[in-house]
Amino acid sequence: MTWHDEQARRDELYRDPYPLYDRARRAEGLTYVPEFDAWLVARDREVREVLLRAEDFSSANALLPDVPLSQAALGVLPRGFGPRPTVVSSDGAAHRRHRAPLNRGLSAARVAALVPYVRTCAAELVDGFAADGSAELVEAYAQRLPGMVVGRLIGLDPADVPAAVRGGYRAEELLFRPLPPEGQAAAAEDVVALQHLLDGYVRDRRAHPRDDLCSAMVAALAPGTGELTLEQRHELVTSLQNLLIAGFLTTGALIATTLLHLLDEDRRQWRMLCADPSLIPAAVEEAARHDTAIQAFRRTTTRPVSLGGTELPAGAAVLVAYGAANRDGERYERPGEFDVTRPLNRQHLGFGHGPHGCPGSQLAREQLRLTLEVLTSRLPGLRPDPGRPRPRMRPTLIHRSPEALHVSW
Repeated sequence: MTWHDEQARRDELYRDPYPLYDRARRAEGLTYVPEFDAWLVARDREVREVLLRAEDFSSANALLPDVPLSQAALGVLPRGFGPRPTVVSSDGAAHRRHRAPLNRGLSAARVAALVPYVRTCAAELVDGFAADGSAELVEAYAQRLPGMVVGRLIGLDPADVPAAVRGGYRAEELLFRPLPPEGQAAAAEDVVALQHLLDGYVRDRRAHPRDDLCSAMVAALAPGTGELTLEQRHELVTSLQNLLIAGFLTTGALIATTLLHLLDEDRRQWRMLCADPSLIPAAVEEAARHDTAIQAFRRTTTRPVSLGGTELPAGAAVLVAYGAANRDGERYERPGEFDVTRPLNRQHLGFGHGPHGCPGSQLAREQLRLTLEVLTSRLPGLRPDPGRPRPRMRPTLIHRSPEALHVSW
């Protein structure tokens, strides 16, 4: 099988991993998946076990790229910053060091203070297309709102947010999508531009700290008042880039996928939310459970371990599938059904679990909640555009989303 054949097979699994998850949950022990070069952890109890045993299952390779970088890209990337360990790819004390400023910056009080801004942004975006009668909601809304919000949280000038969002999507494309060498080089140029943009903010906040998350991260990861060293700048730029991308990529995916499931052929559940907005909080949780934005992260065993009846050596790669655990019939009734009338349940794995649980989960929930409130009240007639084919999912496990969502009203 050629590399392109392997990529096509991997893309097929990424677009619809649920049949594989079903087989893996039924199997004895863990299932080795050649396309992922990893053991798939698919049952709820074993996913939770891995996430609570961080000392045995390292996060160092959590975001291992899917594609090799070309010499053309490798010639561009050294002009930028990183890579360095981040909150996603570190363990133990290093992870706690990266996590601490995020916990403070994404506290309940901080998120509550952002909610009016989120509501304003959501309304402004809808204003931009409400009179048109149709829209493509992924580009016009789902990819824009989270970028505006995480930009505000970090402290970016609104004028810099579109370039930052573009750079973030290009970083994901560079590392996880097959591109020709010249395409990789072009994506790398956009990534380097994003890194230099963030470096400017890092150095500015060292000299002129503000009440924003960029300043908090500079103070936490590079204590003191002296000029930042080059190594400190590398670490801060890498960490800010990770925060930025995680902040908008996954939340945008959650918004788009939720709307996809609500606006199915009969729109029954969409009409239920329009008639009874009190169902929206439960709909948020059901959406995060049913079609999880981050489907899976990698872990690597640090010693020989036994998991789910399978003996794994040190250095074994496992793919911890939140998306599979969230459809485990041992934990959920009718696990494959999307049902906004389920009792509100925040104990799913849609935002992870344990020490690496998503620190921005509440901010993501608020953005989806406000999105549903705004759209159900402003555009209750929203429906799939009948002239367009059913949307296809992006071939990725780290921001599961329709590629496009054409609607009319």
